[in-house]
Amino acid sequence: MNQIAELCRDLKKDFKPKIQNPASPVSCWSEKDLLDGKVVDAFVIIFRTRGCSWALRSGCSMCGYFNDSLWEKISDEDMIRQFDTVMEKYAGEKFVKIFTSGSFLDEKEISSKVRKKILSRLVETADKVSVESRPEYVKEETLSEIKDIFQEKTFEIGIGLETANDHIREHYLNKGFAFDDYKKAAKTLKKYNFKLKTYVLIKPLFMSEKESIDDAINTVEKIKNITDTVSFNPTNIQRNTLVNYLWRRKQYRSSWLWSIVEILRQSKKTAPNVYIKCDISGGGGIRGAHNCKNCDHDFLDKISKFSLSQDTKSFQNLKCECHEKWQDLLDIENLGFGSLINI
Repeated sequence: MNQIAELCRDLKKDFKPKIQNPASPVSCWSEKDLLDGKVVDAFVIIFRTRGCSWALRSGCSMCGYFNDSLWEKISDEDMIRQFDTVMEKYAGEKFVKIFTSGSFLDEKEISSKVRKKILSRLVETADKVSVESRPEYVKEETLSEIKDIFQEKTFEIGIGLETANDHIREHYLNKGFAFDDYKKAAKTLKKYNFKLKTYVLIKPLFMSEKESIDDAINTVEKIKNITDTVSFNPTNIQRNTLVNYLWRRKQYRSSWLWSIVEILRQSKKTAPNVYIKCDISGGGGIRGAHNCKNCDHDFLDKISKFSLSQDTKSFQNLKCECHEKWQDLLDIENLGFGSLINI
């Protein structure tokens, strides 16, 4: 186990999960998203599970979703109760997104029996269902079962690649898999005509602002012929993570919104036929991607509009005095051997 893996594991050694109702989901809501090029209402479900198997072993340096997990097996009966609860709020949206803070295809999180029940019920109404999984759970047997349910309807699997650079993924992020594992999973998905959404991280630990911009754009270049969607996720500061540990010691700053706009502009130019989007958790706050208080709201609004329109003209007329500070940062940060926190 490398040093980053040990740190991620050690930061959890005194962690005690909150006492929570295993029959109660984390949350559900409706939001806007794209389906077949049209803006539609999408229903979002977050199930409460035992947690990501990788997080329970060691975990990624930036991911704190385990904080809402139970860390113990949830019965099939409780998982079905969670599903029944969220379905009471389901209004027949044609697009449904499922999150588990781990892998929907991991049998240790959600059994095959429960997975089949959930998907069989959703496919009656929804035209598209999107889930997430680490690449090791993308198996022929599992996909074959899902294909029997979905037939010609759209099923999408999101994989958190984060970066096409194996060194960054292993030594900065501790993801626990290689770029080749991602490509193998992508090839298996295409065999069943399933869609692939690839999550790309903006501003991993130990990278300067300029380095993180370049890495994100380079990643899009390398996956543009593999993935159907690129979903950018700027790092936000989550509890009990290595990112949080360094942030509290003023050794990390989340990305600038200026950087995100630059990444989106260049990525759409690089991959015009790929759906490019960006979800910013905690945007505008000190724990999330931000510029200055004067322009954060405008930037977040324009980034959201771009994600729905795919039109980089959404970024026209973005102006603020902090632009000069951001440009200065890109010019001088490498002189300080890394990202400057207080500029």
